[in-house]
Amino acid sequence: MPTPASPDAPFSLPRLLTAVTEAVPDRVALVAGPRRLTYRTLHDRSVRLAAHLVGAGVRPGEHVAILAFNRAEWVESFIGVLRAGAVPVNVNYRYVAGELRHVLSDSHAVALIAEDSLAAKVTAVRPDLPRLRHVVLIEDGGARDADLDGTDYERALATASADTALLPATSGDDHYLLYTGGTTGYPKGVLWRQADIFRAALERRAPGEPRARTPEDVAERAARCFPQRMLVLGPLMHAAGQWNALSMMLCGKRVVLSTDRSFHPDRVLELAHREGAHVVQLVGDAMARPLARHLLTEPGLCPELTSVRSGGTPLTPAVRALWQAWREDIALADAYGGSETGVCGSATAPEGQKREGDGDGRSFTMGGSIAVLDDSLRPLVPGSTRVGRIARTGRIPLGYYNDPIATARTFPVDADGRRWALSGDYGTRGRDGSVMLLGRGSVVINTAGEKVYPEEVEAVLKAHPLVEDAIVVPAPDERLGQRVTALVSLAPGAELGAAQLRAHCRGRLAGFKVPRSVHVVDRVRRTAVGKQDYRWAASVARKDTGTAGSAGAAPEHAAF
Repeated sequence: MPTPASPDAPFSLPRLLTAVTEAVPDRVALVAGPRRLTYRTLHDRSVRLAAHLVGAGVRPGEHVAILAFNRAEWVESFIGVLRAGAVPVNVNYRYVAGELRHVLSDSHAVALIAEDSLAAKVTAVRPDLPRLRHVVLIEDGGARDADLDGTDYERALATASADTALLPATSGDDHYLLYTGGTTGYPKGVLWRQADIFRAALERRAPGEPRARTPEDVAERAARCFPQRMLVLGPLMHAAGQWNALSMMLCGKRVVLSTDRSFHPDRVLELAHREGAHVVQLVGDAMARPLARHLLTEPGLCPELTSVRSGGTPLTPAVRALWQAWREDIALADAYGGSETGVCGSATAPEGQKREGDGDGRSFTMGGSIAVLDDSLRPLVPGSTRVGRIARTGRIPLGYYNDPIATARTFPVDADGRRWALSGDYGTRGRDGSVMLLGRGSVVINTAGEKVYPEEVEAVLKAHPLVEDAIVVPAPDERLGQRVTALVSLAPGAELGAAQLRAHCRGRLAGFKVPRSVHVVDRVRRTAVGKQDYRWAASVARKDTGTAGSAGAAPEHAAF
């Protein structure tokens, strides 16, 4: 007897995008630098890339790496790889040779699509990648490395067929792979089924609207939706940028990419203004603060901007206040989720309601598949004062690619046979079911037997009007084991003493959570997606001498 078709088979990402394209072919799907692509054009170019890959011998289920900055070709490549029945592998453009070797080897990538200037870093590790048999190079003004023996991207598309009948069939059971750096060790690949990532991260629907039952439902929603325009500032190589862009396209809306290779608030807002962006997707205070400050100097910019969405780290009350000073009715939303869990919830309360902890930026309304688990993987009841691990069940990843040990640790099975995806974060469950986010278990500070979650202390520090940014890490302490150490950058021209900062914290935190050491730094270093760089901060904290100093100056770092 033939094997019955999976009920999730229709929900492959290529089939969903094709359905949307057929519904709204002439809408603009993507703006990236000077390029403007309709859904029809994006479909055609991704099909041609898929045909090229199939012709080059890439087989269904094999992995194809993408190494590029935010640009139209990144999106074309991602969709094209999926249309070929293959699996895209996101590669961080900041990786050095050793990290590139690890990701390309660990993912078993058989092909690579890369910008010329970035591909040069692959040359040194190519001998260590015996599986890598095909390279496609995107012209970006850099020198092309002849040793890579790559095919030119535009030539590949120009000589390939646009006939979808030549491509393999796809299924919602096909894989989606997302490499994530985490806080320690080499990057790991989180392996999902496409139908599951669609449900867990990409499907947008109005409150009360049922889930799509078919690709035709997705297409019908796209046809009748308001063609909203979102400026995506997160890198497509990471979950936040990638998921926001894909979810907008699956709604038939328009994605505007910032193609700058560094963050310039004035240029970002010029782009948002020129393209009439309704929504800006960004990552925390590091992006939100300078954007809001610039808008306050030019309040007439971006008249169509109505919403700001932050992922990766919550917006602090001080930064929210800056945005509301620019425009009182601006909607500010924090999304909570991760590579291992998908999008879990939001810090935006339902109209007319108030969540416990509103105003601190760390209380999230979560979906029904989210729980806070005790040490035995039992969900804590609403209103419990116990701290537990935030987790998701149901549509979760298959595990980490090529890493069964890490899979067993992050995706455990409880006593009832229910499988969970642990987010790595700890929190508590409010009486109303909301989740209060405390922080990452991997960086929790154990001081004299008490646990301190850095994000809780960081939120309090950043609430001070003179504090620009903050990061909290442990430092070795002979008596306490670890002591709470803060690195703080101040607003321009600000002067702030240790006693003032500690007094500010004591009024809001238990005594053992108040930083014992504080360093003033020129800036708090962050990763490519705007998250705090805990490795750098820990290296500064280890040098802590505990000497007193003035907080008014801003040397490389001054401890007090």
